[in-house]
Amino acid sequence: MIEFLNVWKAFSGQTVLRGLTLSIQRGEILFIIGASGVGKSVTIKHVIGLLRLDRGEVWFDGQRVDQLEESEFYAVRRRCAMVFQHSTLFDSLSVVDNVALPLSKHRKLSQAQARERALGFLDRVHMRDFAEAFPAALSDGMRKRVAIARALTLEPECLLFDEPTTGLDPVSARRVDALIRELKETLNVTCVVVSHDLTSIFSIADRIAFLYQGRVHALGTPSELRVSSDAVVQQFVRGLSEGPMETPGF
Repeated sequence: MIEFLNVWKAFSGQTVLRGLTLSIQRGEILFIIGASGVGKSVTIKHVIGLLRLDRGEVWFDGQRVDQLEESEFYAVRRRCAMVFQHSTLFDSLSVVDNVALPLSKHRKLSQAQARERALGFLDRVHMRDFAEAFPAALSDGMRKRVAIARALTLEPECLLFDEPTTGLDPVSARRVDALIRELKETLNVTCVVVSHDLTSIFSIADRIAFLYQGRVHALGTPSELRVSSDAVVQQFVRGLSEGPMETPGF
């Protein structure tokens, strides 16, 4: 579904990605993990053109996308949606109107039609009962689920999640985990998740890509990484914060 081939990216002279190569299979939940600053979020932003690589190639469903013009990315973004770390909902709109907005704008539905469709997407994330609430009245976890509903409105084949459980209490975080797994199983959506959350990583991932020094250092199933003899991988798995994994930068 997605391929990164020898991808390099630097900011202000500091190299973050150093020849990263990774293939993501259709319909899987793949977690991208590693220390802060190793380039996890940087990696996924290249898929939908939020960042431009310095060297290498990025492919989406057989199409090379790193050379597309900005206007050509619209079609990619309809098929591959991103859920950002902060939910980025409009505070002045109700939950249902937040979700209806892309339906009105991109599907050209009437307001009534868009709201009706939006209720269906809120059902998918178990938030229909809060349709008329405003974002300020919701918990962080509930806002995250609304953001996921909004991302689903264009019926994407792929979802990119940037730290979806960061800042959430444990109960809310596990609800988001369960929702990601549910979307994969019911809609066959490919899910790429950037995360530091070890509980999420080892409970819902099909595969894990461990980034270190700007490359994929290890790739495998949760059980394979859990028993890995690699010292760098084990340091992360044990949740340690000191030693060779410390990486400055972005």
